[in-house]
Amino acid sequence: MAFIKWTDQFSVGIVEIDNQHKVLVKLINKLFDAMADGQANIILNEILNEMARYTQVHFATEEKCFAAFNYEGSEAHIDEHQQFIDTVMKFKTRFEAGNIVLSFEVFKFLKSWLVNHIQGSDKKYSECFIANGLK
Repeated sequence: MAFIKWTDQFSVGIVEIDNQHKVLVKLINKLFDAMADGQANIILNEILNEMARYTQVHFATEEKCFAAFNYEGSEAHIDEHQQFIDTVMKFKTRFEAGNIVLSFEVFKFLKSWLVNHIQGSDKKYSECFIANGLK
């Protein structure tokens, strides 16, 4: 069973960005499934690495559009991206040092951040991006 189920409420109305968000949801669900199978700590580092890499790709997509379209809220939005990267890297560092096992702390953060970020911050740029020709 999926930890996060993609629904239209997550859509920002831009296919490329929605598809990137779906990949992030899939990574979180992959980690959740591994936890349910008792394998989460074995693949936690791999998934955190994959998530860190993929969020950089995704954030670069959004930030390129911020610059191209002179998006007003870009500074605050970029700060949110950096806070996410910092937190994921802290989880990764703690895991590698043996100071963290996969817990609902990690899941709660990932789900909360993703859902709140998409439905809050990301939806704010939708109108600007769509007005500039993205669909």
